[in-house]
This record gives sequence, structure tokens and C-alpha cells, in this order.
Amino acid sequence: MMTAERTSARGDDGMTRRNVLAAGAVTAVGLAATPIETSPAAQSLPVTPMLVRLNVNGKDHDLSLDPRTTLLDALREHLHLTGSKKGCDHGQCGACTVIVEGRRINSCLTLAAMHDGDEIVTIEGLGTPQDLHPLQKAFIEHDGYQCGYCTPGQICSAVAMLSEIERGVPSHVSADLMDVAFSDDEVRERMSGNICRCAAYPNIIAAIRDVSGKRTA
Repeated sequence: MMTAERTSARGDDGMTRRNVLAAGAVTAVGLAATPIETSPAAQSLPVTPMLVRLNVNGKDHDLSLDPRTTLLDALREHLHLTGSKKGCDHGQCGACTVIVEGRRINSCLTLAAMHDGDEIVTIEGLGTPQDLHPLQKAFIEHDGYQCGYCTPGQICSAVAMLSEIERGVPSHVSADLMDVAFSDDEVRERMSGNICRCAAYPNIIAAIRDVSGKRTA
């Protein structure tokens, strides 16, 4: 019986399954250890910096940047405006939210070169410790933050959100903004791109309502 089983697992050339697997493993190791030569065209070429002018918080900045530099990295690493945070770096958390030409965007998902000449507002441009923006004051009064990492993006997003409502920009929740009141669900929907890992959402909504002066519809 043992002889029959071994014979059935052996091919016509006498190669056993175990030998085949062993040979395959040796081949894979050999390929992994062999250096892969790339053609000159496939090798990385020197990157030529480009000049970009960013108007940040009312001041023009002329920067020489790698074309691949994100707006977030330009703000943090080149202009040293570190209020905008790098959270997920994939546009999923909203910690890097800034206001560009009146619209809120995730600065980690856009290149600085795409905003040459644009007006950009960061958390540093909304207020100062001596003269806080109303939403900054409201976040403090309503305890709208805990660790504070998401707070700059939350506040920038909320400022732009209230501007959207004033301009009559519809949301997925409510397309009719003729009524001055809007629901908590609408606020949540409009702020859904900003994640608070500490879950201070009720306080954030309270701060936004305090500044907006509107009540639940």
C-alpha cells in the first residue's frame, strides 16, 4: 500500500510533488536575489523646481517648489504654518482643511502648483490669540475640542460651511435653504468630511449654532 501511494504521487519522470515544491521555492528565492536592471528611461529624472505664488492669509509668498509638493506640505514645511494638520494624508479625516478662494478643501489632496495666485486662508488667518474669530471663541466656550488635533480643520470647515449656507449652496440633506433655520442633520452632513476621533461632535454643533444664531428647524 505504501508503495502504491508513493507511485501515485510521482510523475512519469520520477519527480515527486515535494521535489516540485522545493524547486519552485529555490527558483523564487533566486529571482528575489537577482537585481533587476532598469532602462535609463525608467530611472527617476531630476525634478526641476517651479515658482509658485500663494496668497496665504492676505500675504503673497513666492516659493520655489517641487511640482509634486502638496498644498499642505507647502504650508507646513515651507511657510511654517503648522496649524493645518497632517492626519490621514488621504483626504479622509479633514484635519488639513483650509479655505481656498472661499471654498474648503483638503490641502493634502491638492498640489501647491495648482493654486498659483489663489487666496488661501488657514486657521492662522482666521484670528489671533488677542482677537479670536467668533467660531474660535465658540469652540472654546462650548468645549468643541479635546485633543485639539482636528480643531483647525473643523473650524476652517465650519467657517466655509456657514458661508455656503449664506450663499444658498444646497446639501444632500436639504436642497431648500429659503428657511433661515437648518437641522442638526444638515450640519452633520455638511461637516461629515471632518472627523473628530475624540467624538466631540455635539459640542462642535453647539459652537456652530452659537455663531450662526440659527436654531433647529
